[in-house]
Amino acid sequence: MATAAPTGQLTGWRRAAFSAAGYTHDCYEKGAGPGVVLVPEVPGITPEVLGLAEHLVDSGFTVVVPSPFGVPGKPETSGYRTSVIARLCVSAEFRAFALNAHRPFTDYLRALARDLNERTPGRGVGVIGMCFTGGFALAAAADEAVLAPVLSQPSVPLPLGAARRRDPGVSTAELDRVAARITSAGLCVLGLRFTEDGFVPPERFATLRARLGDAFEVIELDSAPGNSGGFGKDAHSVLTRELRDEPGHPALLARERVVRFLRERLTPEPDSPQATDHEPQPRS
Repeated sequence: MATAAPTGQLTGWRRAAFSAAGYTHDCYEKGAGPGVVLVPEVPGITPEVLGLAEHLVDSGFTVVVPSPFGVPGKPETSGYRTSVIARLCVSAEFRAFALNAHRPFTDYLRALARDLNERTPGRGVGVIGMCFTGGFALAAAADEAVLAPVLSQPSVPLPLGAARRRDPGVSTAELDRVAARITSAGLCVLGLRFTEDGFVPPERFATLRARLGDAFEVIELDSAPGNSGGFGKDAHSVLTRELRDEPGHPALLARERVVRFLRERLTPEPDSPQATDHEPQPRS
């Protein structure tokens, strides 16, 4: 029985700076196939985040992991996590507490997704956001390049008060654009959370269900006392810290659904011109 989440290393990942919307961050890239932007959770690109990234590479995707905070490859500790959160809470790039907010980092993320889409095969790209960055994947889907947004435990705005608990984590204009793309482009959105996770209140997903309807697919893992998965009351990171590589493990099944979702949305039809061999082109 696995006692820890899968991990990875930075070995073999290509690092290059990417600038857009007034910001520059290092990005790590690896793999071949349709593009997926994996935005790390707090405190940054930890070995567990790299474990998920490596799994996506092994599943046939070109994966780009931006590093907007933290130290790439550094293991998580409580002190490290607390120091990163303290900086993020006052950052204008992320606007951690703002309601109905357009967050500047989402402009950067959409540009990164467009760049990856231009260099990889597939009908578009996926964006996976987790924890602090979970809702940014939804905001990224306001851009036509993004066809597979995945919101794993979206925690921003930090849920202090009823209004923030209901807030979807994107501006009204961005949510309207995503809803319009559901009709015009058949966009679908995947969301994941633990049932008892106070950082991802059920009211947030209820807001998204009401606005996006059946196009918002939800995976909720039971973390109530006595749950069959053995999750603790503080379970939060569906695709990283809480995942165990054990057949039938609930978080492992959730990760499998994420991979299928990406393939369903991004893989070109066999007779499409995009279905021909297409190696990802390095960013110039």
